[in-house]
Amino acid sequence: MNTSYIFLAEGFEEVEALTVVDVLRRAGMDIKTVSITPLRNVRGAHGIEVNVDCLFDETDFSDAEWLICPGGLPGSTNLAAYAPLCELLKKHRRGIAAICAAPGVVLAPLGLLDGKEATCYPGFEQACTLGGATIREGAGVVALDNLITGAGPALALPFALAIVAASCGRVVASEVAAGMLTQF
Repeated sequence: MNTSYIFLAEGFEEVEALTVVDVLRRAGMDIKTVSITPLRNVRGAHGIEVNVDCLFDETDFSDAEWLICPGGLPGSTNLAAYAPLCELLKKHRRGIAAICAAPGVVLAPLGLLDGKEATCYPGFEQACTLGGATIREGAGVVALDNLITGAGPALALPFALAIVAASCGRVVASEVAAGMLTQF
């Protein structure tokens, strides 16, 4: 199994980022937190500071399985403004996952939603549709072959479980969910 990476920028949504890290690690997946800043500590939208595993500029992403963008503002805007991440996302041919504002703010302008179904945080639908997406109304998570989108913080757990299911299978995702006293 290859490494997955979740990208943190100042103002990231803590629930979305940390839930994904926790769930993927429970499933036995290798996931690294990555700062797009030159600093190892990144402050989230609600003041929680995270000490990341690695810095973007010092990381080789050639083994990447999933590239994951949490939402939050200005976190999503900061991710979208970071050209090296945008280039990496455009070149990546494996899994990409984004939640909350990130589908509309990060993925849509890059053309990564073109012709695909997606979901996002309410109010970002137009950005997604301008990027060519079809919004799946009422969906908390939309899981396609190599693209997973989530609607927001309350959906962070099913979003993370969808990534686990895509990589490790539904049985593993269900086992992780059961251990967390929920269902997948």
